[in-house]
Amino acid sequence: MSHAISIHPAFRRPAVLALILALLAMLGVAVLAQVGGERGIAPVASTSDIQVSGIEVDVRADSGSEARVQAWEEAQRKAWEKLDGPQLSDSQIEGLVSAIVIERERLGPKRYIATLGVVFDRQRASRYLGSEGEARRSAPMLLLPVTVSAGTQMVYERRNPWQRAWAEYQAGQSRIDYVRPTGAGGDSLLLTYGQTGRRSRTWWRNALDQFGAADVLVPIANLRYTYPGGPIEGTFTARFGPDNTFLDEFDMTARSPAELPVMLERAVVRFDRIFELALADGKLRPDPTLNIGTPELDPALQRLLELGRALRAQEQAAAAASEPTAESGDAITAAPVRTPPPEGSVALYTVQVATPDAAAFDGAVSAVRGTPGVRSTGIRSTAIGGTSVMTVSYSGSIGQLAEALRARGFTVNQGSNALAISR
Repeated sequence: MSHAISIHPAFRRPAVLALILALLAMLGVAVLAQVGGERGIAPVASTSDIQVSGIEVDVRADSGSEARVQAWEEAQRKAWEKLDGPQLSDSQIEGLVSAIVIERERLGPKRYIATLGVVFDRQRASRYLGSEGEARRSAPMLLLPVTVSAGTQMVYERRNPWQRAWAEYQAGQSRIDYVRPTGAGGDSLLLTYGQTGRRSRTWWRNALDQFGAADVLVPIANLRYTYPGGPIEGTFTARFGPDNTFLDEFDMTARSPAELPVMLERAVVRFDRIFELALADGKLRPDPTLNIGTPELDPALQRLLELGRALRAQEQAAAAASEPTAESGDAITAAPVRTPPPEGSVALYTVQVATPDAAAFDGAVSAVRGTPGVRSTGIRSTAIGGTSVMTVSYSGSIGQLAEALRARGFTVNQGSNALAISR
């Protein structure tokens, strides 16, 4: 019989999740691992350079290499025209280009067909383009790319083409400050499709704080496979914020599964334009209700808490007053830190024991218990292969206990109220 376990976002950090899963395993609970495997795709490093993608060229020349050189020059001119740049010579435009991105290419003996991207250095091109791309950017927006296909919804549960398209998108020139998780580790547990339907601001604030984001963007790709190897129809929906607010929607079609990555790349660019338009229209402002601040307690609850603290303080004072003293004979007392206990009293000391294996642990515990003057022992923590911790009730000072343990063959390091022993 299986049970679904829901974990609050505050406990979904990878280290905390690992501890929770370990505890569940110790309690005999069957846990299905959902954080392992290769599920993360790291986003590309963003640059502020100006990139123009999707430039198609088809050039014939005396050789394939010459056709490619001419095609790249043509792509640079077309990209500059797309930016509405002023009239410049080919050499001037080439001086502004920092890279050519080959999206697809076919090279023949005398022909070159390709789809290219041209990257212009912003610092050099800005004097011709003025304030192009210098408008204000959005607040940091957490990105949750949702794939809907065959009745299932997926975000980071496993690697998928929609996640890869967003991870490979060069967002440096966008006005949207995307926060793109890798999807590895605990991301697949925290950032799920179910999270997009939650309205609790506390849940959202916990999730956003883990990634340093102010709000959330949800680009949804609903993919329908018509038949194996056939066209793939996609309906793309842009949503925003903890209330899943609708922004826009559009359709695209890939003629075959091989063309799916190209369609998704174009969809990402389309989404970016939708988000930028929403930002310009004032729709992409962080939801003020997400700024929950420090919660204030109800005055009545605050009075109850204060009353509880006062009662606890009274109980602690009464317990301290009723603790046995030296006059109580062999009663156990708290060991003083700097002065030895009164003659005839029994004190508690902390003893750290090096336990490289189970046999060493058993032997050390038996030897300490058999030390003359030791009334009782307790195990505070066990660390096989490390250092275990014991509490020892001993009739005498800590120095006398150290000497007694040395007589039993231990190497002893003495502290103010604790001993570290080993063999």
